[in-house]
Amino acid sequence: MIRIAGLAKAFAGPRGTAVHAVRDVSFSAADGRITGLLGPNGAGKTTTLRMLAGLIAPDAGTLEVDGIAVAQRPREALATMGVLSDARGLYPRLTARENILYFAALQGMARDEAAARAEALAQMLECSHLLARRTEGFSQGERMKVALARALVHDPAHIVLDEPTNGLDVVATRALRETLQWLASPAGGAKCIVFSTHIMQEVERLCDEVVVIARGRTVAQGTVPELRARCGTRDFEEAFVRLAYSDEEVQA
Repeated sequence: MIRIAGLAKAFAGPRGTAVHAVRDVSFSAADGRITGLLGPNGAGKTTTLRMLAGLIAPDAGTLEVDGIAVAQRPREALATMGVLSDARGLYPRLTARENILYFAALQGMARDEAAARAEALAQMLECSHLLARRTEGFSQGERMKVALARALVHDPAHIVLDEPTNGLDVVATRALRETLQWLASPAGGAKCIVFSTHIMQEVERLCDEVVVIARGRTVAQGTVPELRARCGTRDFEEAFVRLAYSDEEVQA
């Protein structure tokens, strides 16, 4: 379970001004469910996930992973998470296998255990043929698969992904969606999965729960049918527009 409450973050702007990337974000994400952070570009989704991953410190608010405070016990919290950032961050001169094993070593895994885990993940993600190749020159879909395997190598209970389908074609997007659905299922370990996106179709097809963020604030949380009902429309895109762009914010 991931819980975020009253999260806020500002960055220094020009001439001493402050840019408020996140003003008041609060939501919870349950185990065995896929929770989507949906919002326009610049809404604060990426900054929120970077704070959850311990990459930047919040100015206010709390972030907890299974009751572990990320700010106070970052190593313990991060050990339970697998993070896939929008940058992917693969080392181009290393093979796919070496990238995965390196991150396994950072998690304190024994080499034999890590090697077996890398092989198992490669089979699950259908990328065994990539393991011996350097990642330099990989396609977006190939990079995504290796980065996801790297994030999952220590079998984390929580998976955090920042716009994971950016640049992916239809086949790669479908493969990722099927993998996430399996990971959230009992057979896949009932993982708690949180991912950000601004694509309506991804949310409708994948998410058990949706958190709408606009102007740095949580404006709604619920299932797709609940959010449609709240806005009085059968079209989810129309519901999102009303929630995210209305002058009068609809409160969660």
